[in-house]
Order: sequence, then structure tokens, then C-alpha cells
Amino acid sequence: MFRKFLVICIAFLSFSCCFAGNSNPLEWDFGIVKAGEIAKHSFLIKNETEKILKIREVSTSCGCTVSDVKNKTLKPQETTLLEVAFNSKGYSGDVQQFIYVNTDNLDNPVIRYIIKAKVEK
Repeated sequence: MFRKFLVICIAFLSFSCCFAGNSNPLEWDFGIVKAGEIAKHSFLIKNETEKILKIREVSTSCGCTVSDVKNKTLKPQETTLLEVAFNSKGYSGDVQQFIYVNTDNLDNPVIRYIIKAKVEK
């Protein structure tokens, strides 16, 4: 039952990403965010290799952005969610932050995700 729910959530996130004008699955634009608001988004991480993928560390470009990975070991073709929260307190105007997912994949050791927002008072 949980697996079906997770598949539906992932499909919804993929579907909404395409219609929200975010064709790049590694980038998310929150649009207009009120100063002080915490904006959240979940990215999908998929192991597209034929080996087990281990997520070693997740870091962000700023303390205003926090992230969490649900599963740090992915079998081939398995997916997990990278949950990101951006605290807009103290910001105004256009903001861009980065989330770095460090893996044991020698061909692609770091996956960079980008979040954007226009913070208004």
C-alpha cells in the first residue's frame, strides 16, 4: 500500500513539475515567496546505474536551505526523495540556492540541484 502511495506521489511530482514550467528536474522555481515564509519542495533522485548507489552527504550553499534524503542507499533504478526547505527570512529579490548530493558514483559523484525564488516583503 505504501509503495503504491509513493509511486503516485512521485508521478504527481513529475507531472506537476512539467506543467509548472520547470522542465529541468534538477531545478525548482518557487516563484514569488513572502519574506519570512518557508518554501518546500521534493526532488526525485533516481539511481540510473546498474550498481547500488550510496548517497554519502547532502550539503547546501546556505544555512537558509535545509535538505533531507529519505533513503541513502538505492538499488539500480530505485528512487528516493530529496526534501528541501528554503527559509526566506532576511532575503529580498531574486534568490538562488544550491543543494549538492555527494554519491559514490565515480561518473557523476555530485548532483547539483537548484532552487530559486523571488522574495517579496
